[in-house]
Amino acid sequence: MIRPFELFIGLRYTRARRRTHFISFISLISIAGITLGITALITTLSVMNGFGKELRSRILGVIAHVTVTEQSGRLGDWRAVAERLRREPHVAGLAPYVLGQGMLTKGKTVSGAVVRGILPAEEAQVSELHDKLVAGSLAALKSGDYGIVIGKTLAWKLGVDIGSQVSLVTPQALATPAGILPRFKRFTVVGIFKADMHEYDSGLALLHLDDAATLYQLDGKVSGLRLKLDDLEKAPEVAYRLEEKLGSQFSTRDWTREHGNFFRALKIEKTVMFIILLLIVAVAMFNVVSTLMVVVTEKEADIAILRTLGASPGSIMGIFLVQGAFVGVLGTAVGTLCGVALALNVETIVHGIEALFRTSFVAADIYFISDLPSDLQWRDVIMVSGASLVLGLLSTVYPAWRASRVQPAEALRYE
Repeated sequence: MIRPFELFIGLRYTRARRRTHFISFISLISIAGITLGITALITTLSVMNGFGKELRSRILGVIAHVTVTEQSGRLGDWRAVAERLRREPHVAGLAPYVLGQGMLTKGKTVSGAVVRGILPAEEAQVSELHDKLVAGSLAALKSGDYGIVIGKTLAWKLGVDIGSQVSLVTPQALATPAGILPRFKRFTVVGIFKADMHEYDSGLALLHLDDAATLYQLDGKVSGLRLKLDDLEKAPEVAYRLEEKLGSQFSTRDWTREHGNFFRALKIEKTVMFIILLLIVAVAMFNVVSTLMVVVTEKEADIAILRTLGASPGSIMGIFLVQGAFVGVLGTAVGTLCGVALALNVETIVHGIEALFRTSFVAADIYFISDLPSDLQWRDVIMVSGASLVLGLLSTVYPAWRASRVQPAEALRYE
């Protein structure tokens, strides 16, 4: 237990005298190293959280949190199933869909696409595509008019705009007197969206639900129901519960299974980055060890005098634990404050630097993100600060133990 006696002497040793300016300088360097390491660690983790949150938001703005279908891949009486699902906890909205594959052609240009049939009036319940349209509208998709809404990149590939005609070729074959021919239908482009995700902007096409069902010969059925939840983190739990309630003939799938590998990769990358940047703090802690070892060597005479006055080895150890802990705690506290301040203002700071040097660190045409997002999570702050404090305390143990082992007779022999 550290008493006021050890605390007073330990804090006094942190202040430099005339002949110990070098030791004080090393202590300042150690504090600066810890501060920089903590600041970099908190800021980097916050930026990675921001990127993950932004990407997740963009992906989930297009796909559903949970999808429900039958084992056959087709859902018959989807309205009755929808009524049952609306009463389930955490289900905030749902909409039917038809899913298929196809090739869009315009002249000699061909591009593959995932075709999704939707009900425009209900699509807003499960996605944000209505807010991502740069031309036209989802309401222009009307049953029997054979309109189509495509991504901006896909429209650029095909060289089409609002009002242009494109042909959609489906994998289903059509038997004719001339032989087996692929089914195709001409559609009119009535909308163009920009989801800021290349996967969707270059390969997703939206049709009216009835037109898609006719094209893929579903006979009034749909592929399934898309659900939006009030808490997306509960998607696996909700999907499992719905599958249990609906019965074995139904199948559910949540967003974590569709894009799980991507988000797991982000999580692993964040963990690895945490370990790498924590090494910066560990290097600064080695400076604390070397500083304390120098202090112990210089203070051997003082330690011997304190021992002869009745100080126990535990008291001597406590003195140097206080001195080392002071450096670790001060560096951690300053670094945490700087890291939190930088993480909260990183977007403003980056904009200022870009304006000053007339450059762009995050090019929108490459990364589809024009800002450097930051999402400060206090769990990360506590984890980083806690790890730094533990390293700081561990770095003081050996020098303090060495100080407690100093023998008064040996130390005062040449004094």
